[in-house]
Amino acid sequence: MDIKAIVLDIDGTLVTSEKVISEKTRNILIKAQEKGIKVILASGRPTRGMWHLAEELELDKHNGYLVSFNGARVTDCETKEVLFNQALDTALSKNILEHLKKFDVIPMVYGDTHMYVKDVYHNEIETVDGPTMNIVEYEARMCRYLICEQPDLAAFVDEPQNKILIAGNPEYLQSVFEDIHAPFESRTTGVFSAPFYYELTDQGIDKAFSLNKVLTAHGILPENVVSFGDGQNDRSIIEYAGMGVAMGNAMQEILDIADEVTLSNDHDGIAVFLERYI
Repeated sequence: MDIKAIVLDIDGTLVTSEKVISEKTRNILIKAQEKGIKVILASGRPTRGMWHLAEELELDKHNGYLVSFNGARVTDCETKEVLFNQALDTALSKNILEHLKKFDVIPMVYGDTHMYVKDVYHNEIETVDGPTMNIVEYEARMCRYLICEQPDLAAFVDEPQNKILIAGNPEYLQSVFEDIHAPFESRTTGVFSAPFYYELTDQGIDKAFSLNKVLTAHGILPENVVSFGDGQNDRSIIEYAGMGVAMGNAMQEILDIADEVTLSNDHDGIAVFLERYI
């Protein structure tokens, strides 16, 4: 396979359960870039929550890209230029946030430096493994945001939003996500990025849509792309790539459609696969 680009989801894929990049994985991705292969991080995370990982992988030295907000924005790491951006318009964002008041969920919206929520403290949700966590603190720390309370997010939002993040207990969120999405189905894309995260972006937006916009402009075709992922919001890049690789810890939906399955994110699955080619 003639690999020209490597596309990597972050959580559950690039980083371990401890949210770090293993030395083995880092080394092979830097080696790939030194050989002229473009490395792209494609995540549900906001752009701010990806920069430290991009710098660790030296994407800023090798013209790598960040596909953030589940595909709503693409940024060139070297020039800091935004290559693609498509957001939910302000009125639609307000309507979604108003609708979410009917459900026992925790919406979050992003500014440049702050993440805005209704309540910073009372946000304990269950995880798949059982223990609870303050989901607002978890998101803010992971994505390096300060947190600001706003009593009414629908009234507060006054600009387009790349995505609206909705957190909740996994079982409850699974039972209501269709009702959450239904009024906006013709205008938004809804996807799970984790069992406790459901995310809304503009209609048609996913990681592969924006990835295709920027890669084809640089002569990189899908058959030259290897993509790695583990979650539902990675389905588009797994299907898009000439080689879609599921992590060993991936959800069944991704395992079923992948061209190949590698080891888990805690066992250097990316590096083990790429050693065959690089």
